[in-house]
Amino acid sequence: MSQITPGTSTTTSPQRAGDDVPGRRVPSAAPSPPSALPDATSVDGRSTRWADHREARRAEFVRVARRTVHHHGPDVSMEEIAAAAGTSKSIVYRYFTDKTGLQIAVAELVVRQIRDALEAVLHHVSTPREAVRAMVAVYLEMIESSPHVYAFVTRDGSVESGGPLGHFLDAVTALVAAPFARALTEEAADDEEQRAAALADAWGAGAVGFVRGAGEWWLAHRGEPGTPDRETLTAQVAAWLWAGPVGLLAREHPRSTTTPTTAPAHPAAQHPTGGDEAAPTPREQR
Repeated sequence: MSQITPGTSTTTSPQRAGDDVPGRRVPSAAPSPPSALPDATSVDGRSTRWADHREARRAEFVRVARRTVHHHGPDVSMEEIAAAAGTSKSIVYRYFTDKTGLQIAVAELVVRQIRDALEAVLHHVSTPREAVRAMVAVYLEMIESSPHVYAFVTRDGSVESGGPLGHFLDAVTALVAAPFARALTEEAADDEEQRAAALADAWGAGAVGFVRGAGEWWLAHRGEPGTPDRETLTAQVAAWLWAGPVGLLAREHPRSTTTPTTAPAHPAAQHPTGGDEAAPTPREQR
């Protein structure tokens, strides 16, 4: 007679053949069905939300860095930027590998602001000459409105594309050359389009270098006797650029009878039209 374990039922189940054979594995009860795997859509949704959160957080760090540099100068440390963002330096480094990465990100923000301002004013100009003046005005307005930020994104780097300065100049050059590339290629024959586009790129690089040099000289000499104000310098630099390669190219490919065919005798005496003035680059809240 089998022993009865206290507290268990005395009713025994019919014995199956092999149940009492030593070493024989007794079949266990059927396993419960596995829980459903996470839906791919929900996983993708979480990934998207995390990527959006990370991008938003990174953009906020860039805005804080720009504001901090604007108020405290280009020599601010990563610790100061992190403190202004209400976090630690180690957290900031999760989004930017080093200070150079942050410089490049701030430069990208500045270039977007220049692009937006330039696109806004180009809607109101009717000639290539006015477009040249608008480009100069937007650039000089940007460096005047925040010289510390300008120094931050253009300092401590070579002109190679990988550095902050090279990255900034490459982006501005492409931005400046684009409207002239379109103007020249529209008038060029099919077999001349590549040459015209290359000439526009070359002019864009030269123009940005010229405007940058003139602008940095002006920043260093503002307030000194004889130094022109921004509006006067804008008109003068634009006239110099127009009288050079871009004026020559435009005169070779006239687009309309309204396009001037000769450079003025005294460029600074020209009166700007309503469309010449660039939309101001947004200044930082002081």
